[in-house]
Amino acid sequence: MKGLIAKKVGMTQVFDESGNLTPVTVIRVEPNVVVATKTKENCGYDAVVLGLEDLKASKVSKAYAGQFKDNVTPKRTLKEFRNFEAEVKVGDQIGVELFNSVRFLDVTATSKGKGFQGVMKRWGFHGGRATHGSKFHREAGGTGSCTTPGHCFKNVKMPGRMGFDRITVQNLRIVKVDPELKVILVKGAVPGNKDCTLIVKSAVKK
Repeated sequence: MKGLIAKKVGMTQVFDESGNLTPVTVIRVEPNVVVATKTKENCGYDAVVLGLEDLKASKVSKAYAGQFKDNVTPKRTLKEFRNFEAEVKVGDQIGVELFNSVRFLDVTATSKGKGFQGVMKRWGFHGGRATHGSKFHREAGGTGSCTTPGHCFKNVKMPGRMGFDRITVQNLRIVKVDPELKVILVKGAVPGNKDCTLIVKSAVKK
């Protein structure tokens, strides 16, 4: 497993040597700092804890600062990666070069929040007709089941909160890795809004 904490820049498009257009998402990977390492002897499993973005001293509590070694500045974002392939030690910096030999990625993020939405936007219901005196337009329709069983079943698609969920998009092909600009271009879209935090890992199924 190879993984890093990154930021979503946005989407653009690139052309290959044959002139084919590919929509890509630009992911910026600032150097991740190794905050801690875990071993089977100490914790029962092997893992590496990475951190991104320094925090001001005034923003750090003593309890939070206790997990950082003397040579590591407290970080805003922490993420643990189990079975990390690269050999690292506390204080090392890992950049976008980690994915030079990787072809496919899994990207995890929190999707955009849409608030409370109706069934047409949330679930794609067609709704009723808009003409000839119809009084049924954007409603959900009947959700009950008459006398038997006399109640609504679980998991019936209804209006409710939409978005702001943790989503993983798998098997995104890497189009380009640019160490100078510290960016990765992956084919397709990734969840989240611009400048959101992403967890980028080597693909599990590829």
